[in-house]
Amino acid sequence: MAAGKAREACCPAAEVARCRVETLVSVDDRGQMVLPKDFRARAGIKAGDKLALVSWERDGRICCVVLLKAEELGELVRERLGPVLRELA
Repeated sequence: MAAGKAREACCPAAEVARCRVETLVSVDDRGQMVLPKDFRARAGIKAGDKLALVSWERDGRICCVVLLKAEELGELVRERLGPVLRELA
């Protein structure tokens, strides 16, 4: 990303209404699940890609689970912590 060029967030807070259930997946006895081919194609997920599993906890119980592309998570961390780290330098 070029310095000074703001990158639009993948899922801005104002667009929460755009979230939707894509499909239902089953988890097998080994804890594995399959993301449907059409969804992987639309999301640009290929074999070998890394996904970050993010969870929210409420009242001591995980209530929401989200998968993010690892590079999107890395970019989010850089966007949030970059200014803080520059101030400390």
